[in-house]
Amino acid sequence: MADYDNTGFGTQYSDKSFWDTLKAYALAAGRDVIEKALILYYTARSPATPAWAKAAIYAALGYFVSLIDAIPDLTPIIGYADDLGVLVAAIATVASTITPEIREQAAQKLQEWFETPPAS
Repeated sequence: MADYDNTGFGTQYSDKSFWDTLKAYALAAGRDVIEKALILYYTARSPATPAWAKAAIYAALGYFVSLIDAIPDLTPIIGYADDLGVLVAAIATVASTITPEIREQAAQKLQEWFETPPAS
């Protein structure tokens, strides 16, 4: 992975830091940011994803989980704008490796977190 990641953010990534960040900031980050992060996460986990794509994904997810951001995540309203930009750029870079099954897997997880159950 180091051969492809010249940002250094790939070293910030771990599965634990990813899930901890999602759980802690899902509502603050918003549905769009979390959707992109999940798509990238599941793409990286796919055995069919090539090493160059995984390196790009881990760099983007490393930026997402990093405490060092261009715009601090605690900044109201725009705090996750830079994260979204990085995630969208990574998705554009690896788009050919994202399958419909990966998008469905991300959509299911997103629905678990953001959809409210029907009132009884």
